[in-house]
Amino acid sequence: MTRHLASYMLRSASACTSRIRHPFAAASFCTDTSTSSSRVKIFDRQLKRKQRDRAAWLMPSNSDDPFLNTVAHNLLDRLQDCKKTFPTALCLGGSLLPVTRSLYTQRTIEKLIVMDASYEMVQLCKNAEDASNNDNIETLYVVADEEFLPIKESSVDLVISCLGLHWTNDLPGAMIQSRLALKPDGLFLAAILGGETLKELRIACTVAQMEREGGISPRVSPLAQVRDAGNLLTRAGFTLPGVDVDEYTVKYESALELIEHLRAMGETNSLFQMNTILKRDTALATAAIYDSMFAEEDGTVPATFQVIYMTGWREHPSQQKAKTRGSATISFKDIQKQFGNHS
Repeated sequence: MTRHLASYMLRSASACTSRIRHPFAAASFCTDTSTSSSRVKIFDRQLKRKQRDRAAWLMPSNSDDPFLNTVAHNLLDRLQDCKKTFPTALCLGGSLLPVTRSLYTQRTIEKLIVMDASYEMVQLCKNAEDASNNDNIETLYVVADEEFLPIKESSVDLVISCLGLHWTNDLPGAMIQSRLALKPDGLFLAAILGGETLKELRIACTVAQMEREGGISPRVSPLAQVRDAGNLLTRAGFTLPGVDVDEYTVKYESALELIEHLRAMGETNSLFQMNTILKRDTALATAAIYDSMFAEEDGTVPATFQVIYMTGWREHPSQQKAKTRGSATISFKDIQKQFGNHS
């Protein structure tokens, strides 16, 4: 089995196209360099990379996170509904370990590309794969940013992103690049955190800051709403779009344990313009308010995670298509006349 760890830390679109070597050399890439300088910077991608480095240090290769495992399982469960096979798969950022573990059991996958902006996270996945003695799937490891995919157009059959794309500054652009990377009739699967995620923590932070500091600053990153997901898929050019939502309630011993879990997942705040100083009394007040407002009878505190699952296909002539307007051969009035009396 071929394993290749490529140290490509891409910090700009120009770096993406100039530093990539085999196996993507002399190919057309998915990255659109024409708009990279004009993108609005909402998230600090360098800070997010450092957070994911820290998450890799906090997460042993044999870790078993029930929440991440559940989301990954529910996302990949959609593959069971497809009769089509996906020989080449690209796995982007987010919950890489649970996804790659499940993909190694997929007999239809022959080649897997594992990509993340964090070198430490990619190395963690490689160490886990080495320990599993998996010899069935050829695995390629790439360190690269999801915002600038160093992937040849029409080169993969399946793109998977589990809890990673919600940290990109240009989510539609990242999804467009994913579509371009797919072969015709290729499948895009993604899970992102929705706007109702950590609503309890948002409330506690807001109340604590108003009490202690007389004002508020964003402590929880903005997230997409459910109503936007379908528009994102359509805007990115995917056909047969599908969106569904699950809400998970995870219980913790305290609000501080929740923060530690977010750090271990690499899901802490990375807003570009963020007040990095959190006063100690404000942090303690947040934890106390969280406990007082949301604590359960057993003493635990709940945290809500809203996960939006998105499915889309790259266009292909064999796919179902809506008939053109005006092509109907029967009128609804005729149907009503024929069956209306029987209702």
